[in-house]
Amino acid sequence: MQEYQLTLKDKRIVWGKAIDIESLIGQYPSDSIRQGANEALDWNLPAGIYRAKEVVLELDKMLEAILVQLGEPVNGDPTLLLDSLQANLAISGRLSSLPLGPLALEDKAGAEITAQAQRIGEQLVSWAREMNSEKKGVVKYGTEALEKLEFRSRCYGHSLTPEAVAQVWGPIGGPRIMQIYNEYLHQFVLLRDALLPFANWEEVPFEVEEHAGFKGLRFLEPAREIFLTQLLGKKLTHKSIVQYAQSVVSSGLIKTGYGFQYRLGTVLPAGLGESARTAARYLLKWHPVQTVAAHEAQDPAAVSFDYEYEDYYAAPRNEAGAGKPGNKETLPVSGEHYDEPSIARLLPNADTDRSILRFSLDMEGREFAVDLGQLFRGHRFLYRPYGKDNADAAAAKRDSLSRHLAADILSHSGLVTNTDGIHFIPTGGNELVVWALLGKLYPENVVLLDKGDKQELEAAYVSGKGFGTQFLVL
Repeated sequence: MQEYQLTLKDKRIVWGKAIDIESLIGQYPSDSIRQGANEALDWNLPAGIYRAKEVVLELDKMLEAILVQLGEPVNGDPTLLLDSLQANLAISGRLSSLPLGPLALEDKAGAEITAQAQRIGEQLVSWAREMNSEKKGVVKYGTEALEKLEFRSRCYGHSLTPEAVAQVWGPIGGPRIMQIYNEYLHQFVLLRDALLPFANWEEVPFEVEEHAGFKGLRFLEPAREIFLTQLLGKKLTHKSIVQYAQSVVSSGLIKTGYGFQYRLGTVLPAGLGESARTAARYLLKWHPVQTVAAHEAQDPAAVSFDYEYEDYYAAPRNEAGAGKPGNKETLPVSGEHYDEPSIARLLPNADTDRSILRFSLDMEGREFAVDLGQLFRGHRFLYRPYGKDNADAAAAKRDSLSRHLAADILSHSGLVTNTDGIHFIPTGGNELVVWALLGKLYPENVVLLDKGDKQELEAAYVSGKGFGTQFLVL
């Protein structure tokens, strides 16, 4: 069995059984251009496994048909129609289908999704321009067949640029062409919105089945409506992002945890394999790995990953202890350097009926393991010394200061906290140890440092909620 692994600088995270996805992509039983009513041809995505680029290729066939039907001199020049697509996929402007830019969402989840929408929209338009320049549809079907493409697009509300309106509704255009172009725009909007949860959205494979009454990606519309309502209402949570992602990839799951496995891989928060200092906190990442083993000759089971402690507030807690006393003037910022651990493993808990994953590493001759869900929760809740969400300096009054070994913190059961004071934990720059600590510390006033110099420490002392004990991780 070939294990899957992520590389984090000189460290590795290893787990599960790697999946070969490439062999599954592009195996479709039929074509997207097929016989429709009477002598007309219809368009629909055939059943199969897709990634974003494969969908864009199928959508281009509609645009090529529009250009053929518009005839000369428009034939072959998609500029105006693609410019209108770009305006629809932009996050600002009168034609934007998802105007997140003007909303200026400041919550972490909203900010990450806003940046995602812009990135994805720009790349999809770039692919659309590139693919249309190749005219593969004309080569495959011929202009005579594309002339016959005609269907009803049951969607309203996508606005066009004035130039596109003039082209689509011009002397050669009309309702027939408008129906095809409207569907073309709508499918792109559905594709962009479906991929919003995933940091590596270009790689995510998802299954499309031909549903009666649903053309292309329209089967995603109910889940999309719920997700966008939460996003625009500023009530987006990590759980709602995971729930939407499960619908996008047709996992079949009803239960929602912090991540999940489906037939085509595993989806976990995007921070795994990244630096905790810069990683996205709410986005997800798809991995080509079977995390929880299936029985022989069976597809990987759809599994929702549970937190060990569903309510972290009610989780058992232990105090960090006294540590080595210090003060703000003499605090040693250079800590021990952990040459180990260099590898962490994700270990499924097979002893219960709950799907819990452990983040396990060996250090100083001992094995330490934390709940993977709590690790991600700790990452979402952490503070940075110069963050916008830090407390007012006047509110923070913590007098005692102590220094702890990371191994001592990880050796406790439950979550680690303390009654008061500042607790400094050096990691020697080992990212695996940083992540493990985020899964062990009670997620209330944990501040992740970059350098530990005097200026950063002064900012860190007044970071967090402004009350209670504080943990500084370097």
